Amino acid sequence: AVPEGLPMSVTLSLALNMRRMLKTNNLVRKMHACETMGAITVICTDKTGTLTTGCFDVTDIQAHGISEPELLALLLSVEQKSTHPIAQAIVRYAKKQNISAINISEMHELAGHGVEAVIGGQEVLVGNIRLMKERVISIPEELSDKVATVVICAIGKKYAGHLLLSDTLKDDAVEAIAKLRKLGVTDIRLLSGDKKEIVESFAKRLDIDLAYGNLLPEDKATHIREMVEEPGKSVAFVGDGMNDAPVLALSHVGIAMGGLGSDAAIESADVVIQNDQPSKVATAIAIGRKTRTIVRQNIIGALGVKGIVLLAGALGYVTLWGAVFADVGVALLAVFNSVRILNRKVW
Repeated sequence: AVPEGLPMSVTLSLALNMRRMLKTNNLVRKMHACETMGAITVICTDKTGTLTTGCFDVTDIQAHGISEPELLALLLSVEQKSTHPIAQAIVRYAKKQNISAINISEMHELAGHGVEAVIGGQEVLVGNIRLMKERVISIPEELSDKVATVVICAIGKKYAGHLLLSDTLKDDAVEAIAKLRKLGVTDIRLLSGDKKEIVESFAKRLDIDLAYGNLLPEDKATHIREMVEEPGKSVAFVGDGMNDAPVLALSHVGIAMGGLGSDAAIESADVVIQNDQPSKVATAIAIGRKTRTIVRQNIIGALGVKGIVLLAGALGYVTLWGAVFADVGVALLAVFNSVRILNRKVW
């Protein structure tokens, strides 16, 4: 028979893991992640707001056929209600220039592409290069080669100007990747909706070998689904945006940024990094591995002692007190062993 306290000691190990995680600013929302984190072999991560600050700055503006204030007024009107970091950067920039918004008749968000609106009876498109190509709108060729985030505006199917924006890495982003490699997690992939050139540039700075750009939310989902179905792989996805919610749910462990992260991403995640530091992913994996080790020790130790005592009892070498120890005493030892999680020094 299984020692009475063994199931309780395993559950206690996971509960103490949750407490240890919380001490390192990792909030575990789903208990299964306590152990699954320790088995992670592949880390896939979003870029904007996850490895970067998500605080964009406008570095250049070019208007075509209209003045720069008119271009900014259109962009402000379309982007002012969006929570996306790029939209917020445009709104900040426009307000610094004392630009006022214009009334919008209709507006539709185009996931992974941009926004479509009707302003003053004219169709206005604001979005990325992919959107302009799909709508067969001619844009300057050099925009495709820019190693920066490009936001393009088109009025009535004609190019009206663009903005260039830049993002910066979080302070511990490089450290985060280095810690993952130190733990032996070498399959690290960067998945982003940004231009391929930008994604590859950031991947090189982070020492990430596999980088994929120009991905729509469904492309990310397909990528994760394929990896999850591969035998022997345990996949974690780290993201922060509303579009990342389906991918967080598909992965074995979904990890969301708690500060910049959208409500949808946090609700879909198994683990929430409360201070938005990507290096905490490695911390969570290290704690998860220690938890798996302790749970395994508890199970093997308890069943091993129980088996020895049962065999010895059958041969007449064990008293009643020996049987009590094999049942209650071993479970108590497993509990004491589980408490070691709280004193585990991760780094």
